[in-house]
Amino acid sequence: MELFTDEYFMREALKEADKALAINEVPVGAVVVCKNRIIARAHNQTEKLTDATAHAEMLATTAAANYLGSKYLSECTLYVTLEPCVMCAGALHWVQLQKLVYGASDVQRGYSLVNTPLLHPRTTVVTGTKAEECKKLIDTFFARIRKAGER
Repeated sequence: MELFTDEYFMREALKEADKALAINEVPVGAVVVCKNRIIARAHNQTEKLTDATAHAEMLATTAAANYLGSKYLSECTLYVTLEPCVMCAGALHWVQLQKLVYGASDVQRGYSLVNTPLLHPRTTVVTGTKAEECKKLIDTFFARIRKAGER
């Protein structure tokens, strides 16, 4: 069995972020991997679903739990293009995620801004994977929004 790298799976998450950008959502994408296989994919859909909780991480972990038939993702890795917010980090705690890999840091709303540990104590965190590409998508989106005078 071929083993894929963090960079490979982050590229897959970036494909999801591109889907969000194409529908004028904040371009965040996520994939959940279990045993070296993608079991769930998602991108932000807060505008489309009119749901403030429809973040890529929330949608991907729900799909992964449904796929596995378990509320726990203790053997799974979540690859997400942007550092999770506090809400998503709390959800990742409850699903007992094994590993979190994120690209760009979120210096305004990321969970790491909170001085309380939010992730499950056994969750391994890897940061900065393809960070420049992830940040470029976010910057492109918000430049477009500022130019259009929206949101």
